[in-house]
Amino acid sequence: MSVPVANVVRSGFVEGIHYGSAVVTDVDGSVLWSIGDVESQMFPRSSNKLMQGLAMVRAGLPLKDELLALACASHSGESFHLEGVRAILNAANMDVDRLQCPMDYPLDDVERDTALAAGIDKQRIFMNCSGKHSAMLFTCVLNGWDTATYLDESHPLQVAIRNVIEETTGEQVEHVGTDGCGAPLMSTSLIGLARVFGTFAGPHADAEQKTIADAIRSNPEYLGGTRRDVTSLMKGVSGLLAKDGAEGVYGIGLSDGRALALKIDDGADRARIVVAAEILNKVLRIDAPAIHELLDGQILLGAGQPVGKIVPAFVR
Repeated sequence: MSVPVANVVRSGFVEGIHYGSAVVTDVDGSVLWSIGDVESQMFPRSSNKLMQGLAMVRAGLPLKDELLALACASHSGESFHLEGVRAILNAANMDVDRLQCPMDYPLDDVERDTALAAGIDKQRIFMNCSGKHSAMLFTCVLNGWDTATYLDESHPLQVAIRNVIEETTGEQVEHVGTDGCGAPLMSTSLIGLARVFGTFAGPHADAEQKTIADAIRSNPEYLGGTRRDVTSLMKGVSGLLAKDGAEGVYGIGLSDGRALALKIDDGADRARIVVAAEILNKVLRIDAPAIHELLDGQILLGAGQPVGKIVPAFVR
């Protein structure tokens, strides 16, 4: 039931098509516009981190500002991200080796290449979810919960997260998997995911949701990185709240409570970025340089020169 959402156009010829689904919701959570299958449950991947963060804040996580944004992040592995992770672990009186996310290189290409050139091996702290994992450990310490099993689906922390997901999406979790970082991954529909972002970003956010949203919007580079599209969007559109996820997932909320959620079937980021920007511009009627830069930025090269780009394949 997914539909063509982006075309790969090289030298005027469509050489490929990305399929996907997307939805726009109003401030009350009702559907304003959609394409493809937006009702079936899917894994939101890292777009669920606002919900995970909310469960931790409700359980007493005292982080503020950039460290709270980092707790909800898929960070790029830049030096300030690593310093932030260490600060959270220090507050919990824990060492880096207590993290249970996998060994990895930084997500950002520049940071990864720098590490490789220096002969540095993969590290847990480099993994883009290490901010979330350090916050999970801190939450467990504060509540007297076992820190060795914090990734078990039956752990009190993960039960609290499931409760928050079901509350904020308005849907029951139908599927539980394992995310790339090892944490339980709980399903929802694109409609449910959009509702979450509309609530967090909009006028009906409660105090804890608003605290998380404000921390992220004030420190977007801590949620992503200095060279990430999610950072550019939040810096370029006032009041916008966004979180990208693996496999082509994007959740975006506006300060008026409208929101969008999308998933690209093949997981391509180049399509995710273009589709999100097109919906923001043509459906939600937001005209900002940051959006046009994303629309025009997915360039195809031939002999090192621009010969085409990724373009939207749907019409409002």
